[in-house]
Amino acid sequence: MGSIILFAAVVALVAALIVSPLTEGKVERRAKEKSAVSTRVVGLVITLIFFTALITGYYYFTNLDRNFLALWPLLIVATGLGAFASSGIEQKVKGLLFAASLVLGAYVLSAPLFNATEKFEAVEMDEQMEITAFDETQTPASVPPQFARNKMKKAFGQVPNTSYYELGNLQIQKVDGEYVYIAPVEFSGFFKWRNADVTPGYFTMSATDAAANPKFIEAEMAYTPSSYFNKNIERHMRMKKPDAIFYGEPQLEVDDSGKPFYIRSYGDFISARNGFDVKGIVAVDAASGATATYPLAEVPAFIDGAVSPESVSLENDYYGEYVHGFWNSIFGKKDVKLPSNEGTEANVSPIFDAEGDMMYFTDFTSPKEGVDSMLGYSLTNARTGESTYFTGNMEDSYMDSRGNLQIIEKQFIEKEWSGKMPVLYNFYGETSWLTPVLDSNGFLQNYFIVSAANPEISVYAATPNDALRLYKTALQRGGSTVDGTSDAEEAEASGIVERVFKEKAGDFTVVSFLLEDGTNYIVSSENVPLAIYLQEGDNVTLTYSQTGELFLPVKALTIKEIE
Repeated sequence: MGSIILFAAVVALVAALIVSPLTEGKVERRAKEKSAVSTRVVGLVITLIFFTALITGYYYFTNLDRNFLALWPLLIVATGLGAFASSGIEQKVKGLLFAASLVLGAYVLSAPLFNATEKFEAVEMDEQMEITAFDETQTPASVPPQFARNKMKKAFGQVPNTSYYELGNLQIQKVDGEYVYIAPVEFSGFFKWRNADVTPGYFTMSATDAAANPKFIEAEMAYTPSSYFNKNIERHMRMKKPDAIFYGEPQLEVDDSGKPFYIRSYGDFISARNGFDVKGIVAVDAASGATATYPLAEVPAFIDGAVSPESVSLENDYYGEYVHGFWNSIFGKKDVKLPSNEGTEANVSPIFDAEGDMMYFTDFTSPKEGVDSMLGYSLTNARTGESTYFTGNMEDSYMDSRGNLQIIEKQFIEKEWSGKMPVLYNFYGETSWLTPVLDSNGFLQNYFIVSAANPEISVYAATPNDALRLYKTALQRGGSTVDGTSDAEEAEASGIVERVFKEKAGDFTVVSFLLEDGTNYIVSSENVPLAIYLQEGDNVTLTYSQTGELFLPVKALTIKEIE
């Protein structure tokens, strides 16, 4: 608090000297010289006290960065009042200051009109055609946050003194090698904070297994978003870093031992006080309040989301809209592409790649209304801020996330189910949307996969792996590629079935079987209905695609025992 008062006092002193007449002016001409001096001193002191209190309150309650350029509105007001109240040479000098402050204000306000090219250059992305094919041995983080939040609320009875608290914001991260959702327990009001002083901990839940239950982790936190006064996490960060330019909300991150920290992205303005370019994070120990600052290159390994989703969403706007400057984004719109804003956090969706790095996903669509064609998609590394824009195969027309959600809505129109958290993957060489489907109560019902280039190819099942198995056979039937092998040759085989494994996947059954020669195959009853009768000892002949996979996809199957 003392640093704010000192800053406010310095600014208030300058403002008071500008506003208060320092020489004999219009009022003083009618007073004696001694009375005029007293009047000026009293006026200066009153003005100093007024501005000190005003500036202190403004900066304390808004948490604004304490940079002098932020004071341009005060400068305009102070120089305007000073020019009006003074006379003679003093009035001319303050008049010039007033004019200069107007120019400064115009510069700050007009910055968005002239720095669009700088914004685009600051976030310009590396361009590639397609993301690497998804490795089916990896499990995508496919549990939607709405569903995870519902389950955490139902488990809230695990929290001691439950009436004091409520569930905070969810964020996804990797903890000890597992992909999980983290949600802090927050105070439910001022008096609850006064009574409890600390929150008891946070919830964690698997982001890959919808059947998993939330767990409450005990870890007292004194510095939180729902705390008050100097223990409010945003105010605490501002007190420690008064001149830092923050963008985005503070987020909870826990290390591999479960210790909680709040982090927030900081950076620089592009020009004037407009735009944002992320540079690093401020991290606060949620228990002790110990604060550390890290540039992006030195962020601790346990922190996954160093770059805030809000800043990534802003960068996507810059990259999509300002390719040819500000005015083109308003009028001509040549090469303009708009982020779809269908993400789960600040219009972007956090996902993890095969290496375990968190990425923010966003797809881009045309600014023309009524068009659901995807123009491309971006992935931004949440630790480094490095972004890649994928154009997709120019010979194909990809459906965007909104078109994908509309297909799901029509598919389940009678049940009133809807898709949440659509994410684009490269499944078997086919650019595809994977989307969890929730009912009207927010409960997870199934997973829907649809080809972005061929929307007529779609499947759904109770789990992502079930849906992937169905999707593999659907792609074969639909003439698309599997495992990136569009020219996979067909081959025939025959033999005795040694082992059979059947599992239900949606409305169909997926049958995996092993022949005596050691080869494995997989087939769906959607493609071969009689496959449901397959059993050990059957003599079979089959046609399959030579994709090189462990389980080779079967296109035709004959069981001699039931011919």
